[in-house]
Amino acid sequence: MVARVIPVEDFDLVIFGGTGDLARRKIFPSLYHRFVAGQMPPEARVFGAARADIGDADFRTMIREALDEFVPDADRDPEQVKAFLGRLHFVTIDATGENGWAELAQRMRPGVIRAFYFSVGPSLFGALAERLHKHKIATPDSRIVVEKPFGRDLASAKALNATLAAHFAESQVYRIDHYLGKETVQNLMALRFGNMLFEPLWNSHYVDHIQITVAETVGVGGRGAYYDNAGAMRDMVQNHMMQLLCLIAMEPPARFDPDAVRDEKLKVIRALDPLEPHEIVRGQYAAGDEPGYREDAGDPKSRTESFIALKIHISNWRWAGTPIYLRTGKKLKSRASEIAVVFKDAPHSIFGDDAGQHRNILTIRLQPNEGMTLGVTIKEPGPGGMRLIDVPLDMTFADALGPELEEAPDAYERLIMDVIRGNQTLFMRGDEVEAAWAWTDPIIEGWEARHDVPKPYDPGSNGPEDSMMLLHRDGRRWREIKP
Repeated sequence: MVARVIPVEDFDLVIFGGTGDLARRKIFPSLYHRFVAGQMPPEARVFGAARADIGDADFRTMIREALDEFVPDADRDPEQVKAFLGRLHFVTIDATGENGWAELAQRMRPGVIRAFYFSVGPSLFGALAERLHKHKIATPDSRIVVEKPFGRDLASAKALNATLAAHFAESQVYRIDHYLGKETVQNLMALRFGNMLFEPLWNSHYVDHIQITVAETVGVGGRGAYYDNAGAMRDMVQNHMMQLLCLIAMEPPARFDPDAVRDEKLKVIRALDPLEPHEIVRGQYAAGDEPGYREDAGDPKSRTESFIALKIHISNWRWAGTPIYLRTGKKLKSRASEIAVVFKDAPHSIFGDDAGQHRNILTIRLQPNEGMTLGVTIKEPGPGGMRLIDVPLDMTFADALGPELEEAPDAYERLIMDVIRGNQTLFMRGDEVEAAWAWTDPIIEGWEARHDVPKPYDPGSNGPEDSMMLLHRDGRRWREIKP
């Protein structure tokens, strides 16, 4: 089965910050893949815009070098690369001044979709939005894409949303979170709402608890200065993991419509209980064979967490009494992202005490080896009585879908094309962002007021010991982090 490519309308796409790292690593390689897939209309154009004093030719050389570095050799056809580069143009522009705006306005085509990707720091969003309107470059149908962070607290998020709202309607603003573009993340909705098998069991009557894990083996590395001002709570929990929580816990929307889906996600965030100090564990990787977090961050007294684990409660009819445990961290044992839905024991066992050692667990693997596994209990083969063992019903996407999965667009490819189509389903709405910060802020303010110091943990471990106790106190345990 060949992956279906949905065409898009003709467009002009402007990448502000077009010479930056994100543009080179992700945006332009993604656009190249969509070009090869036949998803860029014949006249569609992409503009890089930045302070650099270069022309179209130098810019194309820069992007060709980026494709050489970030696109696998097998995917780079010389003729396709040449044709793609022919679609690229460059405008030298001053985000906070007037230089270059008149030229950009003159080069935009009438009657096509205009999209503007703000691949720059949030401090420039307002200046870019203002000048796009001042020079009549933005149209009522134009879209803007903004990268996280969407503020660092509720006040700054509200200010950022107000800045964008002064020049663009909410329907024109696409707050991009690449996690939502992952194939498996989107499959959460298909799994829940496309299968009658799970939905009747998807509640506190049958689910004992849920674990959401995003583990990384790398440290903060060259991002030390940025990360030390954010930490795991701001960098991962408030956005990426909050989105996973919403998708796993939300009610079925009335229809698969951007606002219907986002309305249900918002209800989950607003139903989150405030966290108590004993429901939070913060950690910081210590020095081992390589520098520790404080060395990477350049601050020997840093109290910023590189690991966090939380016990979360949702106060609604579906999930009352069912805890959801979140954990994420750097320099952990393995790189893995997964959601595990742990079902309750059978109400009565006819097999004796051994049956209580077995539970059905639905594991949704986001990376690596995307797929789903449902653990079921069966009799162990052979003589010797009714001995029970757990076996997986495994669907690894690569095995089940084969070439179709290989041809599926990655997160940035899918999300950029959704911008052109005007589909906001996988993008965060302003009130959703603010609700997430309204829940997060008191947690951060609490540990800052208490001057909490993160617990040290060894690189290559599962995190600080206190995170194990977070579940042990409830008679539960974390699932082993496996690659």
